[in-house]
Amino acid sequence: MGREFKSVVWRSLGFAVILETMIAAAIIWWPSFAENIGTIKSLASPIPMLRDMVSSLEAGGIAAYVTGQHYFKACNTLGAAAAVLFAVGAVAGEVHRGTLELWLARPVSRVRLLTERYLFGIAAVALPVFATSASIPWLLSTVDETMQMSDLMRCSLHASLFLMAIYSLTFLWSAMGTQPTRIAMAVLFLAIFQFAIYMVKTITHYSLFRLVDIETFVEITSKNQLNWSIVGGLIAVNLVCYGAALFAFQRRVP
Repeated sequence: MGREFKSVVWRSLGFAVILETMIAAAIIWWPSFAENIGTIKSLASPIPMLRDMVSSLEAGGIAAYVTGQHYFKACNTLGAAAAVLFAVGAVAGEVHRGTLELWLARPVSRVRLLTERYLFGIAAVALPVFATSASIPWLLSTVDETMQMSDLMRCSLHASLFLMAIYSLTFLWSAMGTQPTRIAMAVLFLAIFQFAIYMVKTITHYSLFRLVDIETFVEITSKNQLNWSIVGGLIAVNLVCYGAALFAFQRRVP
């Protein structure tokens, strides 16, 4: 378990460093963005969804800009990829390497084995989101702007639950499969497809990324509360996927 824990820690730190670098650069660029918003909107006008996105950023001010840059752009894209890569090898990776029997030979129950690996992965995905969000008020002070830490933590919880749902779905497939590369490609293709249709105005509402778009995060910050209908659904997805993965793993033959 020590090797697995170290691996999770390093992956999580790498994810956090990338997120922190991206949000720091975005905040540094905020004054230039605010000054040139008209030009940016003109450049975005040929793509209706992109134009609407820029308009939302203009109307929402610094809160919309930060949530758009940090949660919608960085967490949704890099976070989705990280969630898939962290989960795909959980069981299928052991099968592919021929080490599943050795893993199962440990003097602990299958429930504990799978649950520990599941929770380590969940932490690797979620903690960097919260940690980097906690640095935002200080970063904003460098450009004379502010945001409430409570709003950022609520947005972090919402974004993390979405990424955890992607992780849990991939984890379930890993618990049932044997080819981690194929599983990763399938889930990443699905995520890319969902993001692609989000950018098409006529079918955007069929995209799962509507659950974590800029408007959703701006609503969280403006109302100072989570949308519990969405949060409840994401929690349910995580629980169902974990339960199904445990069911499949307990009946799995090495």
